[in-house]
Amino acid sequence: MTPIVLDPFVTDLDGESAALRAAGPLVDVELPGGVACHAVTHHAEARQLLTDPRLVKDINVWGAWQRGEIPLDWPLIGLANPGRSMLTVDGADHRRLRNLVAQALTVKRVEHLREGIRALTDASLDRLATAPKGETVDLKAEFAYPLPMNVISELMGVDRADHPRLKELFEKFFSTQTPPEEVPQMMADLGELFTKIVDAKRDHPGDDLTSALIAASEDGDRLTGEEIVNTLQLIIAAGHETTISLIVNAVVALETHPEQRARVLSGEVPWESVIEETLRWSTPTSHVLFRFATEDVEVGDRILPKGAALIVSYGALGRDESQYGPTAGEFDVTRSPNRHIAFGHGPHVCPGAALSRLEAGIALPALYARFPGLRLAVPASELRNKPIVTQNDLHELPVRLS
Repeated sequence: MTPIVLDPFVTDLDGESAALRAAGPLVDVELPGGVACHAVTHHAEARQLLTDPRLVKDINVWGAWQRGEIPLDWPLIGLANPGRSMLTVDGADHRRLRNLVAQALTVKRVEHLREGIRALTDASLDRLATAPKGETVDLKAEFAYPLPMNVISELMGVDRADHPRLKELFEKFFSTQTPPEEVPQMMADLGELFTKIVDAKRDHPGDDLTSALIAASEDGDRLTGEEIVNTLQLIIAAGHETTISLIVNAVVALETHPEQRARVLSGEVPWESVIEETLRWSTPTSHVLFRFATEDVEVGDRILPKGAALIVSYGALGRDESQYGPTAGEFDVTRSPNRHIAFGHGPHVCPGAALSRLEAGIALPALYARFPGLRLAVPASELRNKPIVTQNDLHELPVRLS
């Protein structure tokens, strides 16, 4: 089977997802940089594979990695091999690391953040309100980005002075267009920055998750310094990128479906339904790298071979008609049931899902309450995706607030 080559510039994510879905539940794909792997593109098969113990996160199982075929300057190397954390281990090691994070991301702690999220939201909206009437505003840069970044930084104890450098490094980390010669230095710089943050928390611990992870290691839980640094990097990266895209994609969906926006703003449809339908229809995470097959695995009428790498194509399976019916391709805030798996499924389901939902559930209604006349400043067809194979992310979101 000829592999489907994933567009490194992500010029038509919907079209690409449709092609992947049409090719079957297990598809040969080629990632930017010429790296071959497989993708699961249908909902039922994804649920099955995400709980299959024959698929593991250990990169050393990957045949191409064993054979030295994956260069260390591959632009996606940081996503493929981000170091030891709860993202890259399985079994008892995964439960140990995940339980520590879960203890800090309890329902009680997330709820404790509610008032802080409201305050940050209101402050961002106050700044937006100072824009001259009729002027185009980049809603992503001015609202959707700073809120999640500030929330996750408060949770992890990261100083806001580090935000500009984090933004710069994460742009390179996620991009398919980072020049190979810059990749090793970018990875080293990220490691150095997060090590600095952890070292500062060792000297001056606070009421934050980074300090809690350090304290757990000192109490005999045997977290290594590498695990703490990598866990911090993982949570910061995932904790803000997903929520940014959720907020942006929800606004785009509502502005391109004005009849549904009207039903939401009238109170007929709850904001929770907007969030869940956005997660399904325009999922923040388009593809997740990687799982590796420890033996041959049957997927429909195909075999995922031992040593193969698998990505989960959430953008494709979110509109799977076998799961959501003939209207799967339509945005419908009244859809019920809406049992998507946009935050994953199984042992590695995203531990920050509740926090992301909470942030969007505060930010979106507050945004439209303050600016009910908000509209896109350009046709939706002119919105540009960033060259990020794992994220459904826009360069900017130009709007007019009234």
